[in-house]
Amino acid sequence: MKIIGMLAIALITLAGCSQQPVPFQSPVDRPLAARELPWPPGQVLALAYHDVEDVSADNTFMSVRTANLVEQFAWLRENGYQPVSVDQILAARNGGAELPPKAVLLTFDDGFSSFAERVLPILKAYGWPAVLAPVGAWLDAPSDLPVDFGGTPVPRSRFVSADQLLAIHRSGLVEIGAHTYNLHFGAQANPQGNVQPSAAVRLFDPETGLYETEKAYRERIAADVKAITSRLEQITGKAPRVWVWPYGEASGSALQIVDENGYEIALTLVRGLSSMATLTNGHRILIDGDPDTRRFASNMVSVQERPEKRVAHVDLDYVYDSNPEQLDANLGLLVQRIADLRISTVFLQAYADPEGDGTVRELYFPNRHLPMRADLFNRVAWQLRTRAGVEVYAWMPVLSFDLDPALPRVVRLDPVTGASGIDGDQYARLSPFNPEVRRQIGEIYEDLAGHAIFAGILFHDDALLSDFEDVGPDALAAYRAAGLGDDIVAIRSDPNALHAWTRFKSRYLVDFTMELTSRVRAVRGPEVKTARNIFALPILQPESEAWFAQNLDDFLESYDWTAPMAMPFMEGVKQRDADSWLSSLVAEVARRPGALERTVFELQARNWRTEGHEPIDSHLLARWMRVLQWNGVRHFGYYPDDFHLDQPALEVVRPILSNAWSPIK
Repeated sequence: MKIIGMLAIALITLAGCSQQPVPFQSPVDRPLAARELPWPPGQVLALAYHDVEDVSADNTFMSVRTANLVEQFAWLRENGYQPVSVDQILAARNGGAELPPKAVLLTFDDGFSSFAERVLPILKAYGWPAVLAPVGAWLDAPSDLPVDFGGTPVPRSRFVSADQLLAIHRSGLVEIGAHTYNLHFGAQANPQGNVQPSAAVRLFDPETGLYETEKAYRERIAADVKAITSRLEQITGKAPRVWVWPYGEASGSALQIVDENGYEIALTLVRGLSSMATLTNGHRILIDGDPDTRRFASNMVSVQERPEKRVAHVDLDYVYDSNPEQLDANLGLLVQRIADLRISTVFLQAYADPEGDGTVRELYFPNRHLPMRADLFNRVAWQLRTRAGVEVYAWMPVLSFDLDPALPRVVRLDPVTGASGIDGDQYARLSPFNPEVRRQIGEIYEDLAGHAIFAGILFHDDALLSDFEDVGPDALAAYRAAGLGDDIVAIRSDPNALHAWTRFKSRYLVDFTMELTSRVRAVRGPEVKTARNIFALPILQPESEAWFAQNLDDFLESYDWTAPMAMPFMEGVKQRDADSWLSSLVAEVARRPGALERTVFELQARNWRTEGHEPIDSHLLARWMRVLQWNGVRHFGYYPDDFHLDQPALEVVRPILSNAWSPIK
């Protein structure tokens, strides 16, 4: 009887937390796997090789063994891949003959002499074109002295000579590109001593405690571009057209300089295909680790896959400490935590908000307009990228900066008294309709871009305007200019006028974030992605756009990622109803074709409706993650992550959250 009783209790417990059935989806409605998708017209797949060795493959030089290279080329040929030349790519871009299906650009970085000895004979046998991009300083190194290869002395014979490069050029198969003259090294990029790609960052001088200015950075890059361009033209008689970024890392400023010097293709190491519109920021697959044919083939056929985006949203305030030793310990905890989670992405706070009131008085990077609490964002973002292997998005406010008190704030109309003032129950926001506000916020974003390497920007949820905002002078002038009038009471009393006013404000906020995006990309580079938080209510009740000036369709159209705040308790939903509420939220997004592939749902890891903002039970959070997955969601995460207290519990959420965990991998 005792055993039966225990079994009964177990069955009741299981029933209480049983999984709801996975919604049925007809086979015809199920999306194709990425490897089953047709090759997109006009797209090219670039492969990034380095050294080629006969016997052993030294990954110091990203080497591939000759036998494996031969097998890889054979696999490409037998599976319909067609190597194309730079001439073919540029002709297609300029309206000439289209690229063949499965077009491939073969590239070889660094200028190893193995290209002349081993690669060129194979290319000749196939009749295939390729790109060889040497580093000028290694090309010109004296024959009797070693080359400084990232701090390692390497025999000069490992790299091509000028005579070999000319012979390679004269083969007619090989385009000689540029891999900088002498920027293929890491340099100190912050006060903590982190070494980052010298072509992509402003250098930090520990002697003066100062960063390189934007002007000095541009002058340094321009001098290098001119040096390698002149040297290659001197050797081959032809101006180089292909630029290859060391370590695959670019910046917007450097890209502009490369473009001004006549380069028509610039290549990174961002994985994926390149279109004719993205030739100056071309993607490539890095071939390293000497892959066998099976691994090489898997790499090729999965190029169109979009991995699951799994996110931890991190407060940098949790890392900061005035005691440097404690700060270092905190950073170590965070990096280990993120590495152990095995996720893809961290949304990392770039501003300080220790009071938790949403007003940004300090930043974690050097800038022109607010005090810097600590020069910390650069360091933490780089450590997370290099040690934990994640992409980092800079989480930034849009309007809630505590800038000069003379700058106008968002003003709310009191519908009862008719008076206007700042809404004390809402973020204290600067008015986006004021040109000086937009200029100063834009400069803050530029300064962020100039002082850190990051993959994307997450626009905070402070970019909102209620149905009684903004009624400041600049806002009213904008409404008049748009033909809406400036009588807010009259506008609100007319459903059509209210709709037009709401749409104007929604689009205005989107346009402002796009302006900020442009300023970031101009400095940091075009690869910077965008994400923006959206409240749940404008998704579930589209008419509530009037209360937020947020619109799901606008977001899906404008940003790389839309980030709904999928937080049941924050919306007053009872725990018993949370599963169905989440399912409804997903269903509304899924009504838009392809929307789930551009949406990352953020769950809550704390209950802000309790007095102490108590943590959500990790098992409950894990259940919510399962609910999202049952409804077809691939991209999700949570906020906040408390790495000090292991909240949520790593062992509970990792099997569900991680995109490198069973049963996914």
